[in-house]
Amino acid sequence: MHYTLLRNAAAILSYGGTTFLIDPCLDPAGARPPVANTPNQKPNPLVDLPDGWENTVAGVDALIVTHLHMDHFDDTAARVLDQSLPLFGQPEDVGRLAERGFTDLRPVDEEESLGDVRLVRTGGEHGTGDIGRLMAPVSGFVLSAPEEPVLYIAGDTIWCEPVEAAIRVHRPEVIVLNASGARFLEGDPIVMNARDIAKVHAAAPEARIIVVHLEAINHCLETRAYYRDELPRLGVDMAVVRIPDDGETIRC
Repeated sequence: MHYTLLRNAAAILSYGGTTFLIDPCLDPAGARPPVANTPNQKPNPLVDLPDGWENTVAGVDALIVTHLHMDHFDDTAARVLDQSLPLFGQPEDVGRLAERGFTDLRPVDEEESLGDVRLVRTGGEHGTGDIGRLMAPVSGFVLSAPEEPVLYIAGDTIWCEPVEAAIRVHRPEVIVLNASGARFLEGDPIVMNARDIAKVHAAAPEARIIVVHLEAINHCLETRAYYRDELPRLGVDMAVVRIPDDGETIRC
């Protein structure tokens, strides 16, 4: 597999003979206002996409959309992507995606497949308490294919029972975590923070962990540099962790 981070959670995944575009956040920098009631009130996205992104996304075979928050599927994505591409996502999102013009919607109740690739949908919690309930629904996906590592894309979730269950049941060899400790002015983080990453590592110590969802949205507060310093203090073996820059490709 080849995983190329574009920005935030947007990535190009070459896996099992298929090229997927995951969570396309394609708006130019500053196109949207800051997320309301959050720290660091700056327009979103905070940074532009890597040069040449238009050609990169034009060559994909299918889309995976974990949920419909604007930092995972935005107006530019709806406008520029081929709307006839197979799009895998949550059943709850089918109506809104159809309204945006996408015609080959493949909601994943439990599992679906494309060619040799099997996709299983997993659960998550996008925060705690009332905030987590208001932010729902969110999903992750486990991908498997012959001669590929089992890949778990956790999506926008904190460490929780559904994440623990996904690791226990599917035994992923590569795990993509949306981190940054993003939060509102009140309440707990709504995606993984450093301690959550450490819990994932403890649950799957042999798995390679790719940490993304960093430095692109105003309320994403924990940075790449912070994780490189903090994760070893929490007992994480950094030999199995990658924290890619935008545009960087990881081969597993």
